[in-house]
Amino acid sequence: MLRSVPTLSLDRQASDAEGFAHSLGESFETFGFAVISDHGVDPSLIAKTWDLIRAFFALPVEAKRKYTLPGLGGARGYTPFGIEIAKDADTHDLKEFWHVGRDLPPGHRFRDRMPDNIWPEEIPEFRKTLLEIFAAFDLAGNKLLSGIARYLGLAPDWFDPAVRDGNSVLRLLHYPPIPRDADGIRAGAHEDINLITLLLGAEEAGLQLLTRSGEWLPIDPPDGAMVINVGDMLQRLTNHRLPSTTHRVINPPPERRHIPRYSMPFFLHLASDFEIKTLSGCVDAAHPDRYPQPITADDYLQQRLVEIGLKTA
Repeated sequence: MLRSVPTLSLDRQASDAEGFAHSLGESFETFGFAVISDHGVDPSLIAKTWDLIRAFFALPVEAKRKYTLPGLGGARGYTPFGIEIAKDADTHDLKEFWHVGRDLPPGHRFRDRMPDNIWPEEIPEFRKTLLEIFAAFDLAGNKLLSGIARYLGLAPDWFDPAVRDGNSVLRLLHYPPIPRDADGIRAGAHEDINLITLLLGAEEAGLQLLTRSGEWLPIDPPDGAMVINVGDMLQRLTNHRLPSTTHRVINPPPERRHIPRYSMPFFLHLASDFEIKTLSGCVDAAHPDRYPQPITADDYLQQRLVEIGLKTA
């Protein structure tokens, strides 16, 4: 039995695809999480993105609020501090964020569900750099999905059509300094909505997952590694074989609460019209189908956005 979230090299997939898939799947089944090194995202691109993230969040509040788009559930642009709330939580998270989505050509069938990106005019390099790192996350995510497919006994390219032009979102997160007696925590206990999440973390610790025994386990990846977790859509698709694990970002000790925290999660989503239907290989007499009624990825997403306070019913 694994005692901590293992670090797996994505390079291993090229020489031992089955072995990598087994290790990835075992980590997901145990924790709902994995840590991935050698993920292929250029360190210099990551460093440049961190610089731009800090520059944007350092702008005056009134400048940032120009990029808040009403009615979109935070799908693009800026979401101010204290808006998002974990499902069933009593207090709002202590964070602000920016969302970048997939650019679609004119006439694409998803344009009514996936709005155009907007870009802060104060930071000219923002658009080019963020689209580059979005594409790098997308590529790394597709490689991981190939490993997941192998683990589930599917063809390695099974997820390719399922996520083509998917509604993936790159979130740029800022947890500002907080007072010693702050109400709430930086991110309340929650599960992610999407298929899988790829996270490039911050210098400041705080990410924890809830183990099956009910203990909070800190996740402290090696420098430059990605934290990957199963989202609710994959949990539903696999009939909970791959669990979407509760996680949170706790406040630092009082002596470090003056230090901001930044992170960069990429929420890899299914295509909006993909029907989430339980995989037959994940259903048997001991594990009956928990979700006999399929649902499209977009319908599922809209339901969950209401639950976390980003949209109204």
